[in-house]
Amino acid sequence: MTDFTMHKDAEGVATITWDVPGKSMNVLSLDSATQLNGLIDDALADPEVRGVILTSGKKDFAAGMDLNVIAAMKNDGAQAVFDGIMSLHRLLRKIELAGMDPKTKKGGKPIASVLPGTALGIGLELPLATHRIFAAENPKARIGLPEIMVGIFPGGGGTTRLLRKLGAMAAAPFLLEGKLSDPARAKAAGLIDEVAPDPMQAARAWVLQAVDADLVKPWDAKGYKMPGGEPYHPAGYMTFVGASAMVHGKTMGVYPAAKALLSAVYEGALVPFDTALRIEARWFTHVLMNPSSTAMIRSLFINKEALEKGANRPEAPDQTVRKLGVLGAGMMGAGIAHVAAMAGIEVVLIDATQEAAGRGKAHSADLMDKAISRRKATETDKAALLARITATTDYAALAGCDLVVEAVFEDPKVKAEVTRRAEAALPAEAIFATNTSTLPISDLAHASAQPDRFIGIHFFSPVDKMRLVEIIKGSQTGPVAVAKALDFVRQIRKTPIVVNDARFFYANRCIIPYINEGIRMVAEGVSPVLIENAARMMGMPLGPLQLVDETSIELGVKIAKATRAAMGDSYADDAVDAVIFKLADQGRLGRKAKAGFYDYDETGKRQGLWPGLATEWPENAEQPELTEIQHRLMFAQSLEAVRALQEGVLEDIREGDVGAILGWGFAPWSGGPFGWLDMLGAPRAVEIADGLTAKFGPRFAPPQLLRDMAQSGETFYGSNARKTA
Repeated sequence: MTDFTMHKDAEGVATITWDVPGKSMNVLSLDSATQLNGLIDDALADPEVRGVILTSGKKDFAAGMDLNVIAAMKNDGAQAVFDGIMSLHRLLRKIELAGMDPKTKKGGKPIASVLPGTALGIGLELPLATHRIFAAENPKARIGLPEIMVGIFPGGGGTTRLLRKLGAMAAAPFLLEGKLSDPARAKAAGLIDEVAPDPMQAARAWVLQAVDADLVKPWDAKGYKMPGGEPYHPAGYMTFVGASAMVHGKTMGVYPAAKALLSAVYEGALVPFDTALRIEARWFTHVLMNPSSTAMIRSLFINKEALEKGANRPEAPDQTVRKLGVLGAGMMGAGIAHVAAMAGIEVVLIDATQEAAGRGKAHSADLMDKAISRRKATETDKAALLARITATTDYAALAGCDLVVEAVFEDPKVKAEVTRRAEAALPAEAIFATNTSTLPISDLAHASAQPDRFIGIHFFSPVDKMRLVEIIKGSQTGPVAVAKALDFVRQIRKTPIVVNDARFFYANRCIIPYINEGIRMVAEGVSPVLIENAARMMGMPLGPLQLVDETSIELGVKIAKATRAAMGDSYADDAVDAVIFKLADQGRLGRKAKAGFYDYDETGKRQGLWPGLATEWPENAEQPELTEIQHRLMFAQSLEAVRALQEGVLEDIREGDVGAILGWGFAPWSGGPFGWLDMLGAPRAVEIADGLTAKFGPRFAPPQLLRDMAQSGETFYGSNARKTA
């Protein structure tokens, strides 16, 4: 079986079709690249062939390079990676030159590409080497180079070609941000050449009438000048200086792929095209051999995809949700109703008053209006979505629902009441889920007549934007309930992790120590600016003080009081409470109150850290080392993740790493807390944690699992540590 096949017709058009057997999307391997190379040689050598069309036998063109192949190349060392990339460059360059005379640039055969749908990564780099790109009128298709999002960069010529095609400034969003576009926007941006209702017919017509001048790429023509100017050109100089500052400002220097991409772009712009390809290959090899790229690919692509496909789903019949009930039309309930309706699910949205239920439905109308204003939806889409949401106060409307998600106030009594009322109206086979971030699922299940069909589904706010959903199994939760929750999360196109019931579950269990450590340092006299920047320089999207402002200091106070009441004498966060309680007493409740650790203007825009912090908690004359602050912030989270694994709250390190990155933004460059600890090595991690314990207390004491790994030399991803735990 082959990935590429070729058909030659009577008019001399050779159509090469990419159709990888057994896969829903085409991905390129080195073997399939060799197949394509042979077909190109055949077409170029055949005097009966006038031109070539490269297309896909699937609804989409290609999803990119097979990352398992990339991993295998890496295992064979840097030279194997470089050689593999250069072999790909030679193939694409062969397509680009198409047999033309090296000096006159005449005599080549036109090669067009036809994209029926999505074309990502090498799925766009390959067409960029052809002479003209035709795309179908498919608004759902996505075209772009998203490699930077998983810790690498476009290394199949995409960086070099896009730079020369668009110029550094115009190419930056596609290379540095991984921006994806639909075909119409891709054409407007210059990524592709034509969008047609019948792209195969359009491509065929072009191939049969193309002349020599149509085949020569701008960078192969005499007198070529790079759009926007080369690095040594006055205009280009400003572009490249600005790009360097932008990249460092966004990445804080911790994402190797971004720095390598910029180096490949800058150095490649100074030399001829073929030399630039070698430079691109060298920088790509450099990035791929960096452990950060391995960690990011593993967590943000391989493991994330596995979890979304149900890697830890229990054996159970299909549990696709047909009709969903949502109890509580506040911010969370309205958000859950919206994402479900977006996925085509019929929704019953219930609240205590019709006015409140209507406001919840209106939230969807507002979101759709924003989408319409950005041309991501139509009025027809809005009407269809709103028709799927029934806003009511009548629990009888839950009849026929196979899943209910309760999202009322974080009060066990209120939750118990709505649980009983809902179950009275639901069919016996329905699953009941509670959306809570702190309350124990096993306790809430006491109100249910069927605790085996009771489960926790913890959404993150805002629901429409946050990718992670935390599914929590209570002590009596059965496999069907877990399967139902997982199938529902897959329907709404989010990423699930499954954990066992415990205080704060997994995500909040790890993020609260991070926030608390930052607040603790404020009380100790550590400069708030130093704390926030230390976090960002480790790759955290938000410093702990900004994060608590965003999530609400008022909520922090509520959680602290509830936790103190539950834990009694073992409660250990008095120093943190002293800070947040004082802020709360002064009305500084966070961003929503336009006052917290930061100041805000009338629109809620952050203005800077509140100067009053220095008055309330004076800064020490001598500040700690940056590394010490970073270790405190990173170990506060990572050690808690290991404890969650050791105690069985977390059952799979893949869920721990993916959940950490998607849930609260744990340094994505590291691949998550377990990936970061693997980079450090267990012996070094234990050494640092012991030092922090001696200086700051038992909250930094290494879990026994980590000590055992330090003794045995195991790693989380390279051993059976997960099974042992």
